[in-house]
Amino acid sequence: MKTILIPEPGKVEIRESELPVPKEGEALLKVLYGGICGSDLGTYRGTFAYAGYPRVPGHEFSAQIVQVGENDRGLKEGMIVTCNPYFNCQSCYSCQRGFLNCCESNETMGAQRDGAFSEYITMPVERIYDGKGLNPKQLALIEPFCISYHGVARADIKEGDKVLVIGAGTIGVLAAIAAKAKGGEVYIADVAEEKLQYACQTFGLAGTIKNKGPKEFMEKVMSITGNHHGFDVCIEAVGLPSTFQNCIDAAAFGGRVVLIGVGKTNLDFNFTLIQKKELHILGSRNALKKDFLELIDLVKSGKVDLEKIVMNPASKDCAKRSEYSLEEAAAFEEFARFGGSKLKVVIHFADPD
Repeated sequence: MKTILIPEPGKVEIRESELPVPKEGEALLKVLYGGICGSDLGTYRGTFAYAGYPRVPGHEFSAQIVQVGENDRGLKEGMIVTCNPYFNCQSCYSCQRGFLNCCESNETMGAQRDGAFSEYITMPVERIYDGKGLNPKQLALIEPFCISYHGVARADIKEGDKVLVIGAGTIGVLAAIAAKAKGGEVYIADVAEEKLQYACQTFGLAGTIKNKGPKEFMEKVMSITGNHHGFDVCIEAVGLPSTFQNCIDAAAFGGRVVLIGVGKTNLDFNFTLIQKKELHILGSRNALKKDFLELIDLVKSGKVDLEKIVMNPASKDCAKRSEYSLEEAAAFEEFARFGGSKLKVVIHFADPD
């Protein structure tokens, strides 16, 4: 079978590998769609904090069950499913308290352990969730929605809160969608004008901020927020020191800042500003089973059209194209080069039987 491998930063290979054999309590899955996440892109670029090499990327995916034994979860061969890719130890202090998403020894597929970008994979049955009739492309987009949804839930957004999401990539846009669903008046900031406009117009956001630099950024923040003197909630979805600083600066006194983005660069800043503003700084990592189940139901209800996250799937222009086949390793290179005009890139591995 074919497997996508990142042997070292800047390289992607399609290799032949052996068909995995499921252990007791596991199912054999045929991968249908996979989404290239910002962390996968960071692994390719060599900028992702948790990456090791060589690495099979991928933790956003849908699959069809090929083989599964007797189980108490209603899983049957032929079902179209998605999976929870965060492996936890279940014994550390975090796991003991139910914080499985921030397990001290967490291993996420595609990061600390090999991911899903192969024609076939095995998964423990407790990590497999029924897709409830969603199509394979939609199901592959559930996991990134979970990341955003979990972070937004931590912000405790209330009706009428002014919310700024910094980062118009997949996680940022999905965070904006989730924040709007919570009743927030949502704005989104980025350096990429095309993605800003697409997100704002497609998902009905309140407005955008083109992040040209600290001075212009704060002028726009104050123009938007007026007497609020900043945003009630700022959500960082990039993972850069500068965008975290943007959040600290843009947050109102007594505001909440949620950090979803992951980076590996230090920030030197005046931390007294956090004390002065009495900011609530919240980290957000991974997601929980309930996030997956709730969002599968939400998308099934028709209230969110997740497929709109994939811009220009049928385009032949490498600067805009957002859907690739398994054999096209160029997906990573082109996403890295033209990320400003692409929101979510997906790989079509196979159709269901």
